[in-house]
Amino acid sequence: MDDKTRAFVSRQRVAHLATASLSARPVVVPICYAFDGENLYSPLDEKPKSTDVRSLKRVRNIEANPQVSVVVDEYSEDWSKLTYVLIAGVAEILEPGDGPGEHLRAVSLLREKYTQYKSMAIESRPIIKISSLKTRRWSSDPNPAD
Repeated sequence: MDDKTRAFVSRQRVAHLATASLSARPVVVPICYAFDGENLYSPLDEKPKSTDVRSLKRVRNIEANPQVSVVVDEYSEDWSKLTYVLIAGVAEILEPGDGPGEHLRAVSLLREKYTQYKSMAIESRPIIKISSLKTRRWSSDPNPAD
């Protein structure tokens, strides 16, 4: 990933995560995320959910089929300023206490980016990690200023 793409992905506030079941039924949801330059992290936070977080369709899909896509975009009414990055990667669910501090590092990154997470107990909730990122950037402006 080049520096312009890395900076673009880092500064955006929302993305859209696409998962698919083994039977290829897609699900797309908006996500908040943190990006450490190599991996994306998205919490299964305390915002109202229709079911227990471990039963969410995106979680079940990731457990069955870890191949995911993420779209990070910037919309403008001035269509000469449209930009998006399409990210393909491999997702996994990090549980609190997993690995050598990766879950806690992801919590720290998320709290640094979103003040709302400072009052949520995301340290005790699962986090989606997306790694092995392959990116494709598109912009209507051939020389976008980042």
